[in-house]
Amino acid sequence: MIQLLFLVLLAEGVVSLLLMVKIGPLRELVIRGLDQLKTGKGPATVKTLACTLSVLLASSITSILKIQNRSTKLGTVTPMDQVLWRTHLLEASLIETSPEAEHDFAGYTLFLGLVIDRLHHYLRKMVALKQTVGTSKEEVEKLKKEQLHFKDKEDKASSEMQKLQRDIGSLTEKLQKLKTECEQQEKRAVSAEAHVVSLQKQLEELLLEYDRLLEDNQILQGQLLSYRG
Repeated sequence: MIQLLFLVLLAEGVVSLLLMVKIGPLRELVIRGLDQLKTGKGPATVKTLACTLSVLLASSITSILKIQNRSTKLGTVTPMDQVLWRTHLLEASLIETSPEAEHDFAGYTLFLGLVIDRLHHYLRKMVALKQTVGTSKEEVEKLKKEQLHFKDKEDKASSEMQKLQRDIGSLTEKLQKLKTECEQQEKRAVSAEAHVVSLQKQLEELLLEYDRLLEDNQILQGQLLSYRG
């Protein structure tokens, strides 16, 4: 029985070591094995083993108490009782904490089982957190890419806006130039119209002068004819 308990203790120690120290793919294999052990028929098997160990523990403690009572009644401890007492005490120590355990040699089997369970639990949490962190990093990278894409679009829109502003400025200058030219043409047209009006007045004055000269000419011709007659 003690050899079996030492074998279980050795197996638990190896599993604990593989969980604490990453040696190639062995940690992942141990974690998968523990996952399978905790699913399906695994929990029932673990409970059965725990009940068996509890029965063995109760049997060992009962034997220890019987030996102590017998030694108390007899007032001495026989060599056989000493061997049996130490054997049962060792079995109880390997299974669970015993009130008669000496030199802190107690509860190694169940203690290592508890350590393995907690290590497995925290390693699963750590794997889940790593997956969450990986997903978060991917989302952050995606957001960064989207931000860069939006920034490129914003820069492109800004450059197009600046180009449109330059085009608007150029069109405004051309419009102002055309407006100035129109004003100059209008001034020239007004000046030309005034000049035409002035020429028309001069022409009217010349026509009046021409008519007056014709009348004077006719008067002079009439006077000349009267002198000849």
